[in-house]
Amino acid sequence: MHVLIVEDDPTLSKNISDALAAEGMTTSVVYDGLLAERLLDRERFDCIILDINLPSKTGYDLCRDFRSRNTVTPVIMLTAFSDLDDKVKGFDCGADDYLTKPFFMRELILRINSLVKRTRSAGELADSDTVKADDIIIHTKQKKVMRDGQEIELTPREYQILLLLTRRKGEVISKSELIKEIWGTSFNTNTNTIEVYVNFLRNKIDKPFDKKTIKTKIGYGYYIDVV
Repeated sequence: MHVLIVEDDPTLSKNISDALAAEGMTTSVVYDGLLAERLLDRERFDCIILDINLPSKTGYDLCRDFRSRNTVTPVIMLTAFSDLDDKVKGFDCGADDYLTKPFFMRELILRINSLVKRTRSAGELADSDTVKADDIIIHTKQKKVMRDGQEIELTPREYQILLLLTRRKGEVISKSELIKEIWGTSFNTNTNTIEVYVNFLRNKIDKPFDKKTIKTKIGYGYYIDVV
């Protein structure tokens, strides 16, 4: 497993690198946001450990730009802040998980293994390049969503929610399961984040086409309704 560590604190970077190496992982360490971006353009990694406060380019901006090209590789954000708004911003930029400094190295290792395992499992399940529900067509390799011949621009999180609902069309998925599958177990489930994203999706996927494909089963969750 190859992990990229983007952290400008040399002591913390070394501690993380040593801990991961002890688990048999290969690491690359970068201290600058722009340098990390160039490396991400050249190499593939199994997981990215990303600090928020970086020289040249912040972790938020780096993650957002990376997600425009890659929606698969897991990203774990590190920050000195624990405020929920900061976490929401990080997740909205495309992060999969979040750790507040200081943290236990064992916890970081467990989260890396969990995210990489989940990503690989999802890749094995995605044996088709095209996922369909009603007249919604998702081209998974291009991360492109079409409806009625029109391409619909979605954020990485909107895309992930729609893809999960579409792959399990007709099945009711609870808010807590959506959060676990898409944001990871560290996200506070006592928020209306999922409701907000589903509303965004409906405004892009359903409303312009006078459809009501994404439905709510009150008290249970959301599902794609196909006739």
